[in-house]
Amino acid sequence: MTIGTLTQRPAPPGTPAPAGVRPPAGRLVALTGGLLLVLVLLSAVHLVQGTAAVGVADLLDWALHPGSDLEAAVVVESRIPRLAAGLAVGVALGTAGCVMQSISRNPVASPDILAVNNGAHLALVTGAVTGLSLPFLGDVALAFAGALAASAAVLLLTGSEYGTVRLVLGGTAVSLALASLTTSLLILRPMEGTGLYAWSAGSLSQNGLGTLRLMAPVILAGVAVLLLQGRRLDVMMLGDDEARALGIPVRRTQLGVLLAAVLMSAAAVAATGPIGFVGLAAPALTRLLVPYVPGLHRHRALIPLSALMGVVVILGADVLLRAVMGAQGAVRVPTGVVTSLLGGLLMVALALRLRATSIGGSSSTLEIRGTGTRRRALLTSAVAAVLVGVLAAAALVGDRTFLVGDLVLWARGEAGPLVTTVMSTRVPRLAAALLAGMALAVAGTTIQAVTRNPLADPSVIGVAGGASLGAVLMVTLTPLAGFWALTGAAGAGAAVAAAVVFVLSARGGFASDRLVLVGVGVSYVTTALVTTLIVATDPFNATKALTWLSGSTYGRAYEHLVPLALVCLVVIPLAWAGHRYLDLISIDEDTPRVLGLNVPRTRLALLGCGVLLTGTAVAAIGMIGFVGLVAPHAARTLLGRRHRWVIPVAALLGGALVVLADLLGRTVIAPDQLPAGLLTAVIGTPYFLWLLHRTRAA
Repeated sequence: MTIGTLTQRPAPPGTPAPAGVRPPAGRLVALTGGLLLVLVLLSAVHLVQGTAAVGVADLLDWALHPGSDLEAAVVVESRIPRLAAGLAVGVALGTAGCVMQSISRNPVASPDILAVNNGAHLALVTGAVTGLSLPFLGDVALAFAGALAASAAVLLLTGSEYGTVRLVLGGTAVSLALASLTTSLLILRPMEGTGLYAWSAGSLSQNGLGTLRLMAPVILAGVAVLLLQGRRLDVMMLGDDEARALGIPVRRTQLGVLLAAVLMSAAAVAATGPIGFVGLAAPALTRLLVPYVPGLHRHRALIPLSALMGVVVILGADVLLRAVMGAQGAVRVPTGVVTSLLGGLLMVALALRLRATSIGGSSSTLEIRGTGTRRRALLTSAVAAVLVGVLAAAALVGDRTFLVGDLVLWARGEAGPLVTTVMSTRVPRLAAALLAGMALAVAGTTIQAVTRNPLADPSVIGVAGGASLGAVLMVTLTPLAGFWALTGAAGAGAAVAAAVVFVLSARGGFASDRLVLVGVGVSYVTTALVTTLIVATDPFNATKALTWLSGSTYGRAYEHLVPLALVCLVVIPLAWAGHRYLDLISIDEDTPRVLGLNVPRTRLALLGCGVLLTGTAVAAIGMIGFVGLVAPHAARTLLGRRHRWVIPVAALLGGALVVLADLLGRTVIAPDQLPAGLLTAVIGTPYFLWLLHRTRAA
């Protein structure tokens, strides 16, 4: 058939018009008008919500007859600055998220995923606790420096192709590391960091308009610069090669757009704290309307409407928070908690919408083959010797340093009172670290094998977050609950989170990359819920909660370890007994079925082992990140993929990692201490990022 014989079919709704033909603007104008109307209504409701009795009539009276009465003071000094903060930050984050998604051509790129918010937050907390300040714009300059360094690290490590799973995992890893450092500062300097925990979730509360007067020019200048780049961004959406052929300097444009977006995000963080996922939700919701609104695909329309959508999301979240929690209760709960819940749910929805073929492949390339398969027994013995050495060093070193002879005398029961007293507190901590590390390592090994995803760490896919939420709920509702009740609550939370993740991921073939995205979304949701429980029920004891949520062995006694010890003694041997099943399931979906294995039942049983181990470990010492990722990878690096050897070696490596982290946390800044979970994040994040870096797209 020749070209001349082809008949022209009607274009589907929302198809971009040919070059030089301007699409009708009716729907675009209607959408803009609708968003502005919603914004006006939300602003009106926002102004009448609060602890003071100022209603619509008072507002109208104040607008028509400005005066110095109490109602006017409430509106001018409190509510208008709060509304102005929502407007400014919504514009900044909505615009920044829109252009970040465009330059990366990635639907989940945002200031949160690129670690911009966490980088800016760490820089601001560092300045708050140390008195550090930079010239020109003060906090904005400090936040910009931290945000730029974080986003550059994510983009450099994840590669030039910005694959969805790779970007999400790299950003999540960098964010966890930065959050660990931030939490360490808040724990070490509780007086200087007072109030920063609630602020870290993002709050619109303002003391006047002074901060916003400083931030507004930065945000407006950023919007103007990005609008001027609108035509270039339109062309770049076709692809880098096509854009270069049309004369667009691709890398220079990407760098300029990224700098402007990071500066706007940093200004927003400096004004209100890191309000989560507005930069993801606003442009994502706007882009969903592109097929139905001709002309919306052009960035000179997409950018301002994403900014409007950002304001609607923030003000809507704040109005909803005050409507549900009440005026008094909403004072303690940051607005960012609601937006983080929305962002987590939206990430789950995006993961379910994306086809597995569009996001697949990147995670499977991270599988590492063993290099020492001929000397497995020797390597296993060497790893066991390393663990014994780390345990001995941890027992001898601390606020009091002992000799090997003291340890021998204590083991015989012949030590003096000083050695006995110190060891009675130090050894239970070592036992807690050892058991929790082994449990998380074996849990990570089983989950990775069953899902055939080497990145499926219990903390990354939401299981540890669910366990943490269950434990915090138990502590909140029943402060005097014992460790058995706490373990049961943590196990139930882990089971619920795992069920949600795996049921949703099973839709469409249990694709491993979809599982990662759903798990990350569930993790963000559980983190937001935990933050709500802490700040709403015990805002003056955030340091204690932070310490537990960061994974701490402090104060552990032998009786606290009974549930974890029993689970390890029963479940780890069960997991090892299923090593042949793990070998088969980790290959593909068809091989175990051909060999007669009941795959669903076996998968459920093995996942149950991982969930139970994770829940009891979290209940025992709190959240410990990256152990379930690093230990299995290191074991496969040494011994290959045979789980008969991987499970015990991963358990030994996991125990050694957490014991080492606990040792460093007790000694590096003695007499102060850092939770072990923070140190495992600092140790494990570089390894995880190395995995991403070594497999980055060419």
